[in-house]
Amino acid sequence: MNYEGITWVDIEDPTQNEIDVLARNYRFHPLNLADCLSKRQLTKVDEHEEYLFVLLHFPNYNNKDRSIVSNQISIFLGKDYLVTLHSSDFKPVREIFHASKTDALHGDLKGSAAHLLYDIIDRSVNDLFPILDNIMTDLDEVEDKVFDARVSAAGEVSRLRREIGDLKRIVSPLRRLIVELGIKTQKFGVQDLSIYLGDVKDHIEKAWEVLEEAKETIEIYIDTDYVLSTETTNKVLAVLTIVFTITIPFTTIGTIYGMNIPLPGGISSGPLSFFGPYTSFLILLLAMIVPALLMTWFFRRLGWV
Repeated sequence: MNYEGITWVDIEDPTQNEIDVLARNYRFHPLNLADCLSKRQLTKVDEHEEYLFVLLHFPNYNNKDRSIVSNQISIFLGKDYLVTLHSSDFKPVREIFHASKTDALHGDLKGSAAHLLYDIIDRSVNDLFPILDNIMTDLDEVEDKVFDARVSAAGEVSRLRREIGDLKRIVSPLRRLIVELGIKTQKFGVQDLSIYLGDVKDHIEKAWEVLEEAKETIEIYIDTDYVLSTETTNKVLAVLTIVFTITIPFTTIGTIYGMNIPLPGGISSGPLSFFGPYTSFLILLLAMIVPALLMTWFFRRLGWV
């Protein structure tokens, strides 16, 4: 697209053929062109004699699996042109590019290519805040589950922790790069963009503060969930231990009298009968119940029951 002496070339999902065309039409360094096809490049600014190469990453929220994915955009900035290469999922650039074809936004192109670069970065940074709002909403919703010992919130807390970590990894390089960009774009623009990019940096810092707050909150949730789950587990183990301890007399006596050897009151020696035909059973039952009752009384006295 051309307007008022400024050319904007926007390429979605660049291919090797399109990169070759750029190499023929512009004097771009081969390493910069190779970076445009790679999806694992770090955020950076390379200054050359005739152009500025900027590689940025911005987050995109994937609604399908509720995850944060990084969208890479490669930008070549010259005095009278701007070349952008990005995936088709990168909505801010697509919206600005299509809107700039109308007279309403041709004013952005009238300034300079550097000012257009600022518009792209500003729109992309502003798109951070809806994602942050979603995360803060999810944090509020998961709070009740975290403090409810009957509900497990480990899965949701882990997902939110991953999202916050992914966002921090994307936003962190932008904090440094925006300052550097404000200095290096001056020779490619007709106006000083340091004030504009300073405003963008303020937005990034606000987003970073929200992420820091969210990180502290999620760490509290993780600790709380761990403490409550541990306490619940300890209570269950305590109950099971007490029940097992109380049944020890029953198990011991039942095991002894279940052996095929002569025992007092057993079948071999003849059952006891001074209380009737069930004397042996009653004595064994008392030998089981009395220790169990004594242990129950002792546990209640200690406050364990």
